Parts: sequence; C-alpha cells; structure tokens
Amino acid sequence: MDADELLVHECDVLIPCALGGVLNRENAGDVKAKFIIEVANHPTDPEADEILSKKGVIILPDIYANAGGVTNMQAFMWNEEKVNEELKKYMTKAFHSIKNMCRTHESNLRMGSFTLGVSRVAHSTVLRGWEA
Repeated sequence: MDADELLVHECDVLIPCALGGVLNRENAGDVKAKFIIEVANHPTDPEADEILSKKGVIILPDIYANAGGVTNMQAFMWNEEKVNEELKKYMTKAFHSIKNMCRTHESNLRMGSFTLGVSRVAHSTVLRGWEA
C-alpha cells in the first residue's frame, strides 16, 4: 500500500510513528481515523491539526505520546517490571495533569500539553530567581 493511502485508510486509530509532517492540509480532510496517537515527532502540521480537530478527531500529541523514553532522566538501572511500574505512574500522572489543563482552559490535548509545559518552565524560572 502506498504511504499516502495508508494515512487515509479506514481505521479507528492512526499512529504516525516515523516521520514528521505526514499529516498536512492536503490529506487531513481525508483521514478516517477517530483517534491519532503521535509517536513520531511533530507528524501533524498546524493546518492539519485544525482540520482534524474540526472533524472531531482526538489527537494524543507527540509531546505526551512519545515522552516515555525521557521519564528516566536519572538513568536508574531498573528491571523491566520496575520500568513498567514507574512509567505507568509517571505517564498516568502526566495525562491527568494534561486533562486538568484542558478542562481549565477549554482546550484540546495538544494545547493542554503545551500550556502545561510552558507553565512548568515559567514556574521553574521563577523558582530559580530568573523573574522577568
């Protein structure tokens, strides 16, 4: 199957996981998936994001969906069971934080994720005494 056909094929969940920018204004209107999980970095361009949102497609953004790999910044040497346990704990907490931000600002998951991230950076900056 041609890669362009794959993106608009009948499915419930679409998981772009290799290239950025594959969902764009040219193909977003033809996407049939109800859910998109962005495992690749930035697979949906802003115009496609708007088109898909208007169609009611729920997008789990890359900033969350592929964040599991960076949760162990301290490089603990854990066995697989401990990795899965910790990953579930951190990713579940992050998802609830994103959903709360979405409710507070009446936004989609992408804007909730970005808003949460920016607010955390701003808070850290203030804590470090780098107020503007």
